[in-house]
Amino acid sequence: MAKIGFDIGGTNIAAGLVSDEGVLLKKGSLPFPQDKDFEKVLSTCEQLVAALEEGETEPVKSVGVAVPGSIDATASIVLNAFNLGFSNTPLKEALEERLHKAVFLINDADAAVLAEHRVGSLRGCSNAFMITLGTGLGGGFIFNGTLFRGGRGNGTEPGHAILVNGGRHCTCGNDGCAEAYCAATRLVQDGKAYGWSSAKMVIDAAKAGDPFANAIVNAYVDDIGSYLASVINLLDPERIAIGGGVSAAGEFIMKPIRENVQKKTFFDQPTDIVVATAGNDAGIFGAAFIAE
Repeated sequence: MAKIGFDIGGTNIAAGLVSDEGVLLKKGSLPFPQDKDFEKVLSTCEQLVAALEEGETEPVKSVGVAVPGSIDATASIVLNAFNLGFSNTPLKEALEERLHKAVFLINDADAAVLAEHRVGSLRGCSNAFMITLGTGLGGGFIFNGTLFRGGRGNGTEPGHAILVNGGRHCTCGNDGCAEAYCAATRLVQDGKAYGWSSAKMVIDAAKAGDPFANAIVNAYVDDIGSYLASVINLLDPERIAIGGGVSAAGEFIMKPIRENVQKKTFFDQPTDIVVATAGNDAGIFGAAFIAE
C-alpha cells in the first residue's frame, strides 16, 4: 500500500504519495506558516494529505515525516527544530490526532540517506555514508543494510565532528566543526571579500580560471578531503554519496575531492565517492520509507 512522506522545511511543507516499489505517484507543496504557528502547521499537513488522497481508492494508513531537527529516542517528539520553531514538540501525537493515521518521525538528513540507499546512488550497499553540502553539513550512515540512528537512538551529527581544534566558529556554538569548513556556506564566507555572494558564484569563477576563486575552492576541497578520509579510516564504507548544492558542480569538484581523499586514507583500495542522485524529493522518499 502507498505511503505518504512529508518533508517539512522552514520555507515549504512538501508531501508525496510513494508506492511500495519506491515510485513517487504524486506530490504537492504548501508554504510553511511564516508565523510558525503550530496549529497552522498541522492544518497545512492535513490539506496536503487530503489532496494526495483525492481520487485514491484506498485511504493511506501511515505517514512519515522528515524534519530538520533532533528527535527523541522514541521518535515521538521533535526536541529542537529551530527553523520551524519546534522545541519539545509532540509532533507525532498531534499529527495522528489530526490525520487519523499512524505517524513516524525522522530527521531530514537521515531521510535523505535512507532515500539514497533505497532509490539512489547507495542502492545495494551494506555499509555506506552520505553527506549533503548546503547551508550546513548533514548526513548519515547505512550499517549492515539499515539506517544507523545512533547507539542511543538520538541520531548522528556528522557535521559536528571536530575537524580543526579551536577552528572556525560553528552555528552549533562550538569551534572547528566539519560543518564550518565543508558546508557550502564556507565558500560564501570566503568569497565575500571578492564580491561573490554564493557558492555557485565562487565555483563558476574557479571554472573560469580566477586565481582567487581557485585558491578558495582548493582549500575547501582539502578540508572535505581530510574529513572524508577520517570517515573512511574509521568506518571503511563501501561508498560515499555527496549531495547538496555543491555536488551540482559535478566532476569539477568531485574529481579533486576523490584525489585528495585517496592521498589521505590508510587503505590502498579507494572508497567509491559519487554524487547523490535521489534529488530534491529525497526527504519525501525517506519519510515515506519509514512509514509502516
